Amino acid sequence: MKLTLGHSPDPDDAFMFHALAKGQIDTEGLEFEHLLQDIETLNRRAERSELDVTALSAHAYAFLTDRYLLLNSGASMGLGYGPSLVAREPLSLDECRKRPIAVPGERTSAFLALRLYLGEFQYRVVAFDRIIDAVRAGETDAGLLIHEGQLTYAGEGLCLVVDLGAWWSDLTSGLPLPLGVNAIRRDLPNDLQLRVDRVLRRSVEWGLAHRQEALVSAAAWGRDLDDARTDRFVSMYVNDLTLDYGDSGRRALGEFLRRGAEAGLLPARVEPEFVGDS
Repeated sequence: MKLTLGHSPDPDDAFMFHALAKGQIDTEGLEFEHLLQDIETLNRRAERSELDVTALSAHAYAFLTDRYLLLNSGASMGLGYGPSLVAREPLSLDECRKRPIAVPGERTSAFLALRLYLGEFQYRVVAFDRIIDAVRAGETDAGLLIHEGQLTYAGEGLCLVVDLGAWWSDLTSGLPLPLGVNAIRRDLPNDLQLRVDRVLRRSVEWGLAHRQEALVSAAAWGRDLDDARTDRFVSMYVNDLTLDYGDSGRRALGEFLRRGAEAGLLPARVEPEFVGDS
């Protein structure tokens, strides 16, 4: 059986899906068509139920609970670090609320975190890999960075306004900031959901056990990253919580969605549902 699998063209996803893409693990008879697109595109495609299995923003998942269940592995969480708001010069919070900010998408977790942090602010959606250039060129006064931009902005002459992962950790007494999740269509058979869950976990396990080989795939997607920074970036977002949420990961996701709902930024209070929970 062949399933569509959507994920982002970035080093951490390349690392965790390397074993699956290269035939290094038992897929239990399943085949996957890998579709590499930016996370906001995947979020919007999932709204149309176009993908069988897909990476999603934790934010987007709140709008898709009638269509998708969470897989137990593949999450990206910031352990005291995360999406970063940067600018050409230091800005106060009041200045940030009054000046245009480039964001990578309205369904990204970074956007929800920034809304929780700032409240209302002016923004324009810019492709995630163009945000640094947009800020440098003066197209916007600040930019919200995801992916490898979190490691490269200082070299581009930009300064940090706030690291949202650090802010979230302080706010929640040390919980990680949920960013990306993996999900599967709710209408697929339960036994198939469980098979996919096992296969994707196996792929993450293989990458962690064969780090150097998986890093070769990751490096191919590390825009402006040398080998050392590719390794660092992968370490940030592929770790024990990626293998399995555990108690802290599940609590963090529930808290993120709870705060989003209470702030009126989500359609309703959402309790995360995982494959195999029922």
